[in-house]
Amino acid sequence: MTASETVEVRGHIVDSLILAKILDLIVDAGADYRMIDLDLGTSHVDPSTARISITAADASDLAALLAELHPHGAHPVETGDLVVKPAEAGGVLPDGFYATTNLPTEVRVDGHWIEVDRPEMDCALVVDDDGPAARARAVPMHRVAAGDQVAVGLAGIRVRPLEKPRGASPFEFMTSEVSAEKPKALLVARVAERLRAAKAGGGRLLAVPGPAVVHTGAGPHLAALVREGWVDVVFSGNGFAVHDIESCLLGTSLGISVGEGTAAEGSHANHLRVINQVRRWGSVRRGVEDGALCGGVLYECVRRGVPVVLGGSVRDDGPLPDVLTDVVAAQDAMRRHLDGVAVALVLASTLHAVAVGNLLPASVEVYCVDINQAVVTKLTDRGSQQALGIVTDVGLFLSELSRQLIG
Repeated sequence: MTASETVEVRGHIVDSLILAKILDLIVDAGADYRMIDLDLGTSHVDPSTARISITAADASDLAALLAELHPHGAHPVETGDLVVKPAEAGGVLPDGFYATTNLPTEVRVDGHWIEVDRPEMDCALVVDDDGPAARARAVPMHRVAAGDQVAVGLAGIRVRPLEKPRGASPFEFMTSEVSAEKPKALLVARVAERLRAAKAGGGRLLAVPGPAVVHTGAGPHLAALVREGWVDVVFSGNGFAVHDIESCLLGTSLGISVGEGTAAEGSHANHLRVINQVRRWGSVRRGVEDGALCGGVLYECVRRGVPVVLGGSVRDDGPLPDVLTDVVAAQDAMRRHLDGVAVALVLASTLHAVAVGNLLPASVEVYCVDINQAVVTKLTDRGSQQALGIVTDVGLFLSELSRQLIG
């Protein structure tokens, strides 16, 4: 006995290779397909539509295949309304709950399709009210309350995959695999171009720096970008913050002179002395306001009112009093600052790269800069398909980016 379903996929499915991916997945699953209809757009900016009849060995295999095709925008032609079940307890989802992607998502409630608020991967879909007043939102598991109406299954849910139409998309130069063998000056120039376009359109820039930004001597370049209004929000950890302050107060980063690249006797404890000093102040802001801290990235953020969220780690020394040591609280704090973010610049920060990538919708352009090629591919592996990896020294990258944007 076999099971069949007709699916439809729309958009720039040829240029983005979405149609090819869907057909490959069908064949790899051991199913058969028949192209019922294929309407190709007449220009590069026109969308296309394909209807495909899929036949699998049984209903179970078909259901598994449809779930695999779902993130690529292939949805059954005949679909009903969204199916919801109440959460049995706070932070506990019903069996069969739908796990969200970071792609633009719509749900059908009472025959009407509504957009999901700010999609985020690995969340639950919660629907509030019904009829014209219905609202759908992506909610982290720990924020789901008892009785919340949670989506289960795939019925009444459709996503729009990330598209890259030729000549019409901000992602048009983000189409090839990550490689160290790319012209860096050209990539930096294109990133600068995208930042100008995003800011001109009212978008915000999120910077996610790691400690290597300070170690490589790029701290002043990032500070200049903050000072000149290019950076609107910063997410980082205890390590970056400590070394940023250490470089300003003591001229070292992890005990190594930022100016000369040499270690002074006893300077290995400099970061601990800096943490102790900030704890004496009570906060970084207090140090700036009292005139004790007069430079660096965090100094410029305080001066310009740029929000900074510092998420803690089990390996942190101190930590600084500004660091959120509860990781759930840190996630929630980051979420509160994502509205309006159009571009994220992830700078030599492996763990924060993954953490921030998990929170961002696919519509946000992400540029991940690291000397290690494995780091810049990790975001795509985790589902952040919109990320462009740039394999280079973060110090050289920020130096050139600062020159391009500030002069």
